[in-house]
Amino acid sequence: MGKYILTIEDLHKNNAGPKAKEDVLRFLKEEGYQDLPLKLKLDPEDHSLAAKLRKIYDTKVVIPRALKHIDADVIILQYPIYSTFLTSNIIKAIRKYTNAKLYFVIHDVETLRLFSDDENFVKAEREIFNSVDGLVDHNKKMHGWLKQQGITTPCVDLEIFDYYNPTELVETYQYDKSLVFAGNLSKSKFLLHEDFAKLHFDLELYGPNPAENYADNIKYRGVYPPDELPTHLKQNFGLVWDGNSITECDGIFGEYTKYNNPHKASLYLSSGLPIIVWKQAALADFVTERNVGFAVESLTEVERYLTQMPQEQYSVMKKNTLELAHELRQGKFVKVAVSKLEHAKDEQ
Repeated sequence: MGKYILTIEDLHKNNAGPKAKEDVLRFLKEEGYQDLPLKLKLDPEDHSLAAKLRKIYDTKVVIPRALKHIDADVIILQYPIYSTFLTSNIIKAIRKYTNAKLYFVIHDVETLRLFSDDENFVKAEREIFNSVDGLVDHNKKMHGWLKQQGITTPCVDLEIFDYYNPTELVETYQYDKSLVFAGNLSKSKFLLHEDFAKLHFDLELYGPNPAENYADNIKYRGVYPPDELPTHLKQNFGLVWDGNSITECDGIFGEYTKYNNPHKASLYLSSGLPIIVWKQAALADFVTERNVGFAVESLTEVERYLTQMPQEQYSVMKKNTLELAHELRQGKFVKVAVSKLEHAKDEQ
């Protein structure tokens, strides 16, 4: 079976691609998938004539050149690539030059995240999803939403993103009720909420773009590259929160947590840290069912959970999280999800 995973090499950027996509590529290559790179120039902010001509060149030359001479049974594209025009034309080229089944591994549903009010984009994304042979979505909440939007393509739930993390797992710990938050701090507005200082817990903070000042119970610890950051994650819990409020996950990104699997959750869990999530987040079911953390309606509830949790209860959570960390580091979830799509193809 010829199995390929299309990777988009953005010629505008010298840096490595997003870690989530790099990890999917790494884990699927272990399952026999071959890397099929497309060298494209992607700049969603560039609407110049040159950018439009480049897209036409990519469509007429670059994409067909990559597909014409491969013998593929299955092709996977990691979605999105931030151009519905190029995405649609990649799909058309795959249909024209191969007989392969085409699957998407979805990293973001842009209609849910940024373009819910853009009718043209909503229609274009729906048509894209319905033109492929299978989708790996995030979880049952996203799965249900896709079906409500008229997506008829077979879907398999990932459950949680895997995370390649070679940092040594440390099984010894001191239960001191310590918390950490890691991420792009410029979008983490809840950290600047005027009542954060009234929360009776301390929070260690890692990431780029910190504010000039935080409440006294927030300790900024710096920014580290992705391969080094896990060595600093030795706290008892990792916090998964988004939006502007400390009482709920609100705003565009807060609402998005009702459907997506935040990648930072996988960072914490693969590092051996149980997590704290919003009770309405899509990931809350996974966290409570696997007993790898707890869910709260508001950050004002965190102190009560921490103070009332016996060390024995935390020890069970920690043990479960360490077991899950090994699964995430081996790419279990994406391998299982893609295998389900492949087997569904075999049964047709």
